[in-house]
Amino acid sequence: MLRTAGASGNAATRTAGGVRTRGWLERLILSEYLVFYLTTAYFLAVWPIVPEIATASSLSNMLTDMLPLLVVAIGQTFVLIVAGIDLSVTSIIAFASVVGASVMTADGGYLGGSPLAVPAGILTFLLIGGLIGWFNGFCCTRLGMPPIIVTLTGLMFLSGTAIWYTTGHSETSSIAGLPKAFVLIGQGSAYGVPNALWVALAVGISAHLLLGHTVFGRWLYAIGINRKAAEISGVPVGTAILWTFVISGVCAAIASILFTGRLETGTPVLGQRILLDIIAAVVIGGTSLAGGKGKIVWTVGGVLFLVVIDTSLKLLGMSLFVVFAVKGGVILFAAIIDAMRQRIIMRG
Repeated sequence: MLRTAGASGNAATRTAGGVRTRGWLERLILSEYLVFYLTTAYFLAVWPIVPEIATASSLSNMLTDMLPLLVVAIGQTFVLIVAGIDLSVTSIIAFASVVGASVMTADGGYLGGSPLAVPAGILTFLLIGGLIGWFNGFCCTRLGMPPIIVTLTGLMFLSGTAIWYTTGHSETSSIAGLPKAFVLIGQGSAYGVPNALWVALAVGISAHLLLGHTVFGRWLYAIGINRKAAEISGVPVGTAILWTFVISGVCAAIASILFTGRLETGTPVLGQRILLDIIAAVVIGGTSLAGGKGKIVWTVGGVLFLVVIDTSLKLLGMSLFVVFAVKGGVILFAAIIDAMRQRIIMRG
């Protein structure tokens, strides 16, 4: 009897310990700040191995790398909240870069040397992003095409078109000779703060207010949670989804402005390698692939996490193949975490 009682007691203790452990893990997985915990843990883990990561120059470079990526990831957040995806953002960055540069360049640009060159160039960037985003949204909502097919096709078409356009407007593989006033957007500063940071802050704050404090934002979450129910409730589902693609396209265009200004040239391969980063940053931040869940602050955390990983791998001298493999693993890890969150929520 005593042995039986003791065995039962041990089993109960193990069960209680397992429940406590499972409860702690579930709280961590469901935490809104999981990505910030992961970033801190990773940074502290690699710091002794790569002390250079904590130097002022490395931190400055991380901020510089983070800002354009953050802007385009913010646009992707809107699309993922309604359970969509936009794979065309990197080609929008490239296409807007060469077309906008062709308007401003002093080497035979459409408005080269004109005082209207920079305003017209910036407007060109934004119009291209908005129009491509509108076309993507139109195909998805009015024609009923899957977002992954529409945007993947757009990715391939625009990438080729950007190269074709460049060959017709430059004898080299890029379009240089951009006005100094435009270059300062990507390289300059105001009041000791990089201009790119001011731009990213404006986009981030606007997006946060739009998602969290407007009827439009509530529509997007409702669509992501249950599209049919949202439609029955009177939400203009098609129009709302279309606008998420427009927002994504405009954000990609703004990111293109920052990239192009920093590089001082329009290039048809701009942003070619960051598609994995964009998707990974948004998902690892906590925005659900199933839709209905996401915040701008989560995306900020996801971008920060990716940039810290990328910087550490470069400082370690890892090859590009290793970097891509790690980023692919991060996306898989983010998808697994998202699936675990959904299971925990469904279980109640």
